[in-house]
Amino acid sequence: MKEQIEELERWGADVIFGRAKGFRATMMRFAMRGVSGIFRIIVQLRLRRYRNGWKAQSYLGTQVIAIGNITVGGTGKTPVVELLARTLRDRGRSVAILSRGYKSKKLDRPQKWTDTKGRAIPGSRMPKVVSTGSALLLDSKFAGDEPFMLARNLDAVSVVVDKNRVKGGLFAVGQLGADTLLLDDGMQYLDLAHSIDIVLIDSGSPFGTEALLPRGTLREPPKNLRRASYILITKCNGDSNEALITRIRKYNRTAEIIECTHGPIYLENVFTKERMPLDFLNDKWVGAISAIAVPEAFEGALEKLGARVEIRRRFSDHYRFSRREVEKFMQRCVERDMQLIVTTEKDAVRFPKPGSIDVPVVFLRIEVEILKGQEIWDDLIHRICHPSGVFQPVLRNRDAYRP
Repeated sequence: MKEQIEELERWGADVIFGRAKGFRATMMRFAMRGVSGIFRIIVQLRLRRYRNGWKAQSYLGTQVIAIGNITVGGTGKTPVVELLARTLRDRGRSVAILSRGYKSKKLDRPQKWTDTKGRAIPGSRMPKVVSTGSALLLDSKFAGDEPFMLARNLDAVSVVVDKNRVKGGLFAVGQLGADTLLLDDGMQYLDLAHSIDIVLIDSGSPFGTEALLPRGTLREPPKNLRRASYILITKCNGDSNEALITRIRKYNRTAEIIECTHGPIYLENVFTKERMPLDFLNDKWVGAISAIAVPEAFEGALEKLGARVEIRRRFSDHYRFSRREVEKFMQRCVERDMQLIVTTEKDAVRFPKPGSIDVPVVFLRIEVEILKGQEIWDDLIHRICHPSGVFQPVLRNRDAYRP
């Protein structure tokens, strides 16, 4: 049953991203087109509720920086969140990351927590605390892939998971001492007022399939980029982005624009933690396994590094591999004389250990490098670290919420 559901999810994603071909996929896309029109109306009416004050926003008395996008999957959000959190931490801010914990499992019972006066926090007020900054409390199953990865990579940064990120933010401020909240994947989360909106756009596929969900990959129409304070063009390869910037300026004339790349840094063994340089991949026969939105980008990166990607196994985004599936894939690699199995860092956090490791399993570590706009990034960090006057998070531009 699990395999059938996974196959259906993967086919659905292939339909949305345009990878699925044939009559059935064409008819499904045609049927989805009408639903996308309804989705557009709902999205814009929701924005109007906030713009007109019909729906109240919560203000927590501290800075809330939202990092998000207008498309689903593949913009490189997690490395940007990690870079921002690490930079702010190093500049003396007490940072908490708020995440919804997509596809994480519900705890059997709430975590126990006592406040500074020794009083127990009721379970109804408890989010899932992935990390206090000094202790990692949950694994990827209950935290979710990205929150666990961020918590594991970031010392002295707390990570809190709850679909209600107002509740998560209240806990982070009141119990963890946070003075700066990073709202992971937060562009569309408007119950909590944002002081700064950082929106990511993939240089290779800036507006996805140019259609709204469920027909396409857009969460919102491109004109809603007007809400962005800063726009990061991600995954740049050195080519000019002038045409893309011209289009962005049609929707947002004032946002600061930064161009960056998401580059591989090293390889790390999933089980032994041994690190290897990137040239270790050169001329190696590789089996690639992943469960991400855009596996082609990952596999293409391996090939650019000189790997011979002979076997590819793709699962739906955030899929949790079973030990049996991993062992079956490893056996395929053994039979084909693969020298290495490579996965993504996000997949590595939920990679089960097989009974015997006949082929080394490594992940590709990716980090962000700013290509253009370093001074803008530095000014952003300064703006967060040294807010002028009394902080009052209000809507910077009410027209930004206009349908």
